[in-house]
Amino acid sequence: QVQLVETGEGLVQAGGSLRLSCAASGITFSTYTMGWYRQAPGKEREMVATITSTFTPIYVDSVKGRFTISRDNAKNTVDLQMDSLKPEDTGIYFCYAKKIFLARPREYWGQGTQVTVSS
Repeated sequence: QVQLVETGEGLVQAGGSLRLSCAASGITFSTYTMGWYRQAPGKEREMVATITSTFTPIYVDSVKGRFTISRDNAKNTVDLQMDSLKPEDTGIYFCYAKKIFLARPREYWGQGTQVTVSS
């Protein structure tokens, strides 16, 4: 059974920092692209940051220079360090795992964790 469990939920003031962590089990972690998505109230879910199995990070433009994604294949974890937070970063953050296996995608999602940034 695949599980992605996020931790690090919190309420912070604008300009503050927060670190999210996702622990994965039930997958061969090192072979998956891992990522973080978020969904703000009334908006669609959007990609925030991903990191490939070869440690290449990709960020949405709005978080470049403020967020850092990292992974630890020995611990099966992926973290999202969020600095200089803005109210528009508020939302539910979801951990995500994806790989292509036999030409078909395998995707898994965590249950989400709330991040609230006050102005």
